[in-house]
Amino acid sequence: MKKVGAIALILLMFLGLGCISSQEQQTPRTLTVYAYDSLEYWLKEVIPEFEKEYNVKVNLVLVGSTGELVNRLILEKDNPQADVVVGIDNTFMAKAIKAGVLEKFRPKNFDVIRKDILEYFPADDYLTPFDYGFLAFNYRTDMIDEPPKSLDDLIKPEWKGKIIIEDPRTSSPGLAFMLWTIAVYGNSWLEYWARLRDNVQIVKGWSAAWEAFSKGEYPVVLSYATSPAAVVYYDNKTNVKAVQFRRGNFIQVEGAGIVKGTKNRDLAEKFIEFLISEKAQEKLPTTQWMYPVNKNVKLPEVYKYALNVTKPISLDPGLVMENLDKWLKQWTAVVVEGKTPQEAIKEG
Repeated sequence: MKKVGAIALILLMFLGLGCISSQEQQTPRTLTVYAYDSLEYWLKEVIPEFEKEYNVKVNLVLVGSTGELVNRLILEKDNPQADVVVGIDNTFMAKAIKAGVLEKFRPKNFDVIRKDILEYFPADDYLTPFDYGFLAFNYRTDMIDEPPKSLDDLIKPEWKGKIIIEDPRTSSPGLAFMLWTIAVYGNSWLEYWARLRDNVQIVKGWSAAWEAFSKGEYPVVLSYATSPAAVVYYDNKTNVKAVQFRRGNFIQVEGAGIVKGTKNRDLAEKFIEFLISEKAQEKLPTTQWMYPVNKNVKLPEVYKYALNVTKPISLDPGLVMENLDKWLKQWTAVVVEGKTPQEAIKEG
């Protein structure tokens, strides 16, 4: 009887260990994803599907604006807290790559990405593009009749105090606009900003700018070509339009990357591949209000209200990588500190 009891006890122990092992296998791993604030809407739509498909728990951490996102990765470089970063665009791409906070990776489904977009996003596999859009000044048709139609128009006296834009030090559209002016004016870009600074109100990020614009505090805002479509979709209003500038509009491409030092490389790879899949990309147009990079995804009907940009403007990312810190310092000197372009160049 004692022998039978001992055998039964051993069997129970093994069964218990088996249950524990099974529970461990069923317990989902955690993938930490960093993204800027307004990506929340799209990511919260698609993350549950990823979690279900791969038995993963995604810890989504929203980190202010794109500039803050990149700065946080740099601050945590020696002790990374994230596995994946989503939302680094072609304006902040150079800073992130130069800082060494990303690992190289090319998704297995990379071929679904539109080839024409890749030329504006030479990330050397450190980032995978997942959406793109065009900067455009939006205006309220119920507040003004004739909007500015070029960068030159923005510095005219009649627009003083009527334009709200984002800070290039903390905002991706803000930085894209600064690069837009450099692409158009070349070595004279600081002179342009010296004339523009009194005409614009500068805020930290896109959300603050759009909120003030929506409230009617400013009739013109720096936003995107798709913003009018979003207004129709959410508010059923057609009182917002975007303007195609005479020389063209700056193209913005956003990417996702694996954070250097991640302990969940396999899951990070699967997540990025998932972001450019059709099931994730088809939800992007009416949550993120950017264009999907997946060439197989059709745009929703409401996009007929978006501005059809025919002249994309961009700036060589290599040039940006080489000069970004200097440009931002010079911009701050002229726009924030009120110095002359000559003083800014001398100090920079």
